[in-house]
Amino acid sequence: MSVKIKNFGGKWTTQKLDAFEKYVQVYLTIMNKNRDKYNWKLIYFDGFAGSGINEIEIETEKKLLFDIEPNEILLYKGAAERVLKIEKRGFDYYYFINKDEDAHLELQNKLSKIKHQGKLEFRLDDANNQIQELSKYMSKKKSYTRALVLLDPFGMQVNWSSIELLKDINVDLWILIPSGVIVNRLLDKKGKLDYKDKLTSFFGLTENEIREHFYQNEINNTIFGDETVTRKQDEPIKRITDLYIKRLKTIFKEVPDQPLTLLNTKGCPIFHFAFASQNTTAKKIATYIIGT
Repeated sequence: MSVKIKNFGGKWTTQKLDAFEKYVQVYLTIMNKNRDKYNWKLIYFDGFAGSGINEIEIETEKKLLFDIEPNEILLYKGAAERVLKIEKRGFDYYYFINKDEDAHLELQNKLSKIKHQGKLEFRLDDANNQIQELSKYMSKKKSYTRALVLLDPFGMQVNWSSIELLKDINVDLWILIPSGVIVNRLLDKKGKLDYKDKLTSFFGLTENEIREHFYQNEINNTIFGDETVTRKQDEPIKRITDLYIKRLKTIFKEVPDQPLTLLNTKGCPIFHFAFASQNTTAKKIATYIIGT
């Protein structure tokens, strides 16, 4: 079962897409100065490209979204069209990944009408599988390939094992962390962790490591004796974001400490948009964009 939500949009969506587009503009400007000299092939990889329309599908049977209000479920697709319309010499290859067949076909139809350079590749597959394929390809052609990767899921679909595959290749990564909208809700107040497999896959940590980071045990004195109570740590969304940034730093040399915070209409953080690279200049550019 799925619920289709249409015609939602908001400030956080625009904020995220504007930041990403600014980075792509600078990225291409720098790369275009050197690509011919070093015979680089530039790759754009969008792991959750969507249909490019104001619509998303929510898999309600997975029960990961709990009681999220409609105004929290906002348009967050649209990067594909923006990147393709940039008036600069673009990427040599564009990879658009979709798991949903309808979105896959709609995006092909939409982007085929845009004048562009480079080769467009549309893959109907799970993003984790295609990240593995990207890693294999770039590992073989390490000296000649550079990639800008956007991983922009609504939920926790990106496995940490997939992020690890990006370690030794020339990749700049922007990734959306569902810090407040999903991860925080899976970390229930009493530490039951009904979705522990999802959490361990997302963070690449053991259940015990997750418990140590997000929970603490307290001793309460009662008339029946001491009672151990598990309590969720304060500021859980900040702890989620800090932990994910810390994990990214085990893979990438250059990761801004502060990602871009995205707020819903009530002013609550629902996502964080993080950057990671092996390049110092790339980090400086991303840090500036995040701070503006």
